[in-house]
Amino acid sequence: MSRFWSPVVHSLSPYVPGEQPRQDGIVKLNTNENPYPPSPRVLAAIAATTDRLRLYPDPRATALRETIAAHYDVRPDEVFVGNGSDEVLAHTFQALLRHDAPLLFPDITYSFYPVYSRLYGVACEEVPLDAAMRVRLADYRRPCSAILLPNPNAPTAIGLPRDAIEALVSEHPDQLVVIDEAYVDFGAESAVPLVARHDNLLVIQTLSKSRALAGLRVGFAIGQRPLIEALERVKDSFNSYPLDCLALAGAIAAIRDDAWFDETRRRIMASRETLAGALSDLGFAVLPSQANFVFARHPSHSGAKLAAELRQRGVLVRHFQKPRIEDFLRITIGTDEQCGRLIALLRELV
Repeated sequence: MSRFWSPVVHSLSPYVPGEQPRQDGIVKLNTNENPYPPSPRVLAAIAATTDRLRLYPDPRATALRETIAAHYDVRPDEVFVGNGSDEVLAHTFQALLRHDAPLLFPDITYSFYPVYSRLYGVACEEVPLDAAMRVRLADYRRPCSAILLPNPNAPTAIGLPRDAIEALVSEHPDQLVVIDEAYVDFGAESAVPLVARHDNLLVIQTLSKSRALAGLRVGFAIGQRPLIEALERVKDSFNSYPLDCLALAGAIAAIRDDAWFDETRRRIMASRETLAGALSDLGFAVLPSQANFVFARHPSHSGAKLAAELRQRGVLVRHFQKPRIEDFLRITIGTDEQCGRLIALLRELV
């Protein structure tokens, strides 16, 4: 009963995840999952770890942090890992973003940001994207405690080059800049190489998208030691074991399999260009994408109606009933067969 709720619960509007249908035969292009199975090395590593399920996992995730550090050429103590990048973000809000001045993030962006702001009592201001749905760095030249940007942005799929990120970080030496790189592996430039020379930069990534491990829940952050220590203090005050034995083993194997990673992400990027071209041929305006999805709208059709009609025909895409983007569809890049089915249906509908 609500009379037992804490005061903050009454004010929350929880994040709404994309639909996960239970029936077979649905083409899921709504939650930005990888259309391909994870690396076979991941499956083998998980299978070899089942005899350790009776034991607690390593609370420091030492082997995984060392693997991430070697892959990105940083020190292990500059790596923090958590139960998906959402948990890493949650700890970031609590450990690093609770200050008097507001946190800045785009008005059209990952909708967990305002949810976390309310949950953790973080003052925030939404900075409007420009008319082309792009981040304007000049708009962030205002008083703030920190800046949070997804790069590429979601749901727009547009990315900023690394030199633009460095300019932003350099312009705000006394404010933390958090770059959420959930989709960076599909054509954008990572800010990780900037960490060594900027103590105010924290970069967050996930294995859910480009490593096809959305169901395993592994995310990480890279930053200089004081930032990572703050995250560790919060984590160890909340849950010392956020990653289980299977997740640790699978994540290590995924990061080490560069050949699988390169092959599948290139396939996804190639399919993205084919899908974007097909949508354009049907009259859709498609934003330039550096992610594993595209953001598109048709000038003559309601986004909500198109999403509903596609759903009736067994294809799920994501629609957001929000100002400025209510006519857009966010479409995950599936296999070529899945994308072909989507285009065939859209050809009938538009």
